[in-house]
Amino acid sequence: MYDYDLLVVGSANADLVIGVERRPAAGETVLGGDLAVHPGGKGGNQAVAAARLGARTALLARVGDDAHGRLLLDAQRAAGVDTAGVLVGGAPTGVALITVDPAGDNSIVVSPGANARLTPADVRKAAGLLRASRVVSAQLEIPLETVVEVVRNLADGSRFVLNPSPPQALPAEVLAACDPLIVNEHEARVLLGGDGASGEPADWAALLLARGPRSVVVTLGAAGALVCDSSGVTRVPSVRVDAVDTTGAGDAFTAALAWKLGSGAALPAAAAYAALVGAAAVTRRGAQESYPTAAEAEALGARGGDR
Repeated sequence: MYDYDLLVVGSANADLVIGVERRPAAGETVLGGDLAVHPGGKGGNQAVAAARLGARTALLARVGDDAHGRLLLDAQRAAGVDTAGVLVGGAPTGVALITVDPAGDNSIVVSPGANARLTPADVRKAAGLLRASRVVSAQLEIPLETVVEVVRNLADGSRFVLNPSPPQALPAEVLAACDPLIVNEHEARVLLGGDGASGEPADWAALLLARGPRSVVVTLGAAGALVCDSSGVTRVPSVRVDAVDTTGAGDAFTAALAWKLGSGAALPAAAAYAALVGAAAVTRRGAQESYPTAAEAEALGARGGDR
């Protein structure tokens, strides 16, 4: 019996968000709206998203002993996330600088801060959390060596989900553990290198699967997603909504997918539910505060999105 449906091992950042009429080009200065500070980070986002949906969720992360760190801890606890694995100190809390344009598209620069100090030793010390978790999710806003240590300490029978963001080359043992590897179009191209310069997303999914993951999901924004495993490639349609802010939508998708897979759903069904949750998230501003409850996601699904 697992104590947690999902353990998220990853980053926790303070998101500093400014709305702009258009995102600046190189060397250009643009004026924006008022600065808003929100709890974020890919790890923190995924944990909150899963907990909002009803998953028993824990977070293994590191924050600074500062105001941003306290903001992040408060947000996790308010969502129902178990924060026993959140370590405090070692560096200032990570910060993400985010600009959002009127179409809801964003550009993000991350200063890792304490996230870069989440070490393999921290993972080994948290072995009890790993053994108690049905699914473990990670991202790459923490050191890759720490993600490698997560893979080496997975409990027998647990499932590992990875969103390699920001993308970088992955060792074979990490790829082999992914079930699934979740990438957007940019991440897929980076991981594939020259192999991703041409072809369609379905080709990318198959090429990535050939590199060792047990399954692959390629998210395509408003075009939905593709899932790929040994049975082939399946397209998952999008849910039509009026997007307000896409910040954190991919994290909502990943969290929902991981939770549904842990509950026994097949990959296409889990991805369809994740698409619904991601669509609900983009209808509100911010990241964590935009995440729906299970009832809200189901209500959107019952309406068929915004027709």
